[in-house]
Amino acid sequence: MKLLKLLFSATLPLLSTSNTFAQKYVGGDISMLPKYEEAGVAYKDQAGNTVTDVLAFFKQEGLNAMRVRLFVDPSKDNDKAVCQDLEYVKTLGKRIKNAGLKLILDFHYSDTWADPGKQWTPDAWKSLTDEQLNTKIYEYTKDCLEQLTAAGSTPDFIQTGNEISFGMLWGTKAVADGNNTNRCYTNSPAANWTRFISLLKQAGKACREVCPEARIIIHSERTPDTDVLADFFDRMKTASLDFDIIGLSYYPAYHGDLNQLEAAITTLENKNYGKDIMVVETGYSYAWALSETTFDYRATYPYSEEGQRQFTADLVTMLNKHESVKGLFWWWMEDNGEKGVTDGWWNAALYNHKTGQPYAAFYELKNFANSSTGIQGVKNGRCEDCAWYSMDGRRLASTPSKNGIYIKNKQKVAFRK
Repeated sequence: MKLLKLLFSATLPLLSTSNTFAQKYVGGDISMLPKYEEAGVAYKDQAGNTVTDVLAFFKQEGLNAMRVRLFVDPSKDNDKAVCQDLEYVKTLGKRIKNAGLKLILDFHYSDTWADPGKQWTPDAWKSLTDEQLNTKIYEYTKDCLEQLTAAGSTPDFIQTGNEISFGMLWGTKAVADGNNTNRCYTNSPAANWTRFISLLKQAGKACREVCPEARIIIHSERTPDTDVLADFFDRMKTASLDFDIIGLSYYPAYHGDLNQLEAAITTLENKNYGKDIMVVETGYSYAWALSETTFDYRATYPYSEEGQRQFTADLVTMLNKHESVKGLFWWWMEDNGEKGVTDGWWNAALYNHKTGQPYAAFYELKNFANSSTGIQGVKNGRCEDCAWYSMDGRRLASTPSKNGIYIKNKQKVAFRK
């Protein structure tokens, strides 16, 4: 890689326009992996050999980051897939880190699934005022991150909320279901948005204090609604929300074809938010339609191993045309076997439930990370992002303490004290 510029002092001006390269991340949400392992589900490689260390296998095959969700008190939900409390995440997170993989922590800030249709406040927080909720989300986020760090499972990326397109912490289901309480639509009262962004700022404050090198992700699934998507991130920009990455969900069955995803990405790029983009959730069926399917693309991508593979190949090809896109993650990729770990199975996973072998899409997915990604060039001397980053994309808390190669203002820099 060509050395673009040397800084012998932090006070020298930034001079040239250049195109540099930064790490891409590819993997999946593997929040249920320990449950499959406990049930004795067999994971195998492409040749049918038993894999004894699944995370080491992922690393060996070219994946480099894994995502794990965190609920406040999952014991409040009977869903077998809602089991990721802090102790669970500490253990799995440490395994991920020890395998040499990056960790994406997905805060749900709920006792159950949080998504555009439900952002229920944890039961233990239900009596808190908005002012108290601001304190609670800060303290809870900080405590979780401190415990994770102490356990050797420091996250590299942190989602402060899951699919929070319409806000978060609406209230309990009993109180907030069926009305617009605390929701953040384009036409919602300004007070709702002020409340929401205040909560995000408190969560982000805790992230910066405990994990200053982690990158903060703000996650929306409004991929099919580019106007709503742009309005959402316009509001984040206007509020000067401190975050690093725009996270998107994209499922063709729910969000439309690849042209729709590309339109969303292009819209975000044209808005010049100065943020990287990650597709933090995706998936396509290998058999049968997904539950509540809206769009049917079987004519292009049949519900088969080959159809799933071709979708993944086309997805990767499209994403690799966009320098802003730095991450791609397959949701529930580890679903496997016929042991009844959950009440059903996810027929968009990357494993054959009968053989335990990875589907062909697994090997297409990793090609996303095989293509170098550029950081947008900058104009003469203008510092659009004055933070320092390590070469793997992690934000530093301050000026580097050691000599080495770093990224600043979207340029690669050799730093010398």
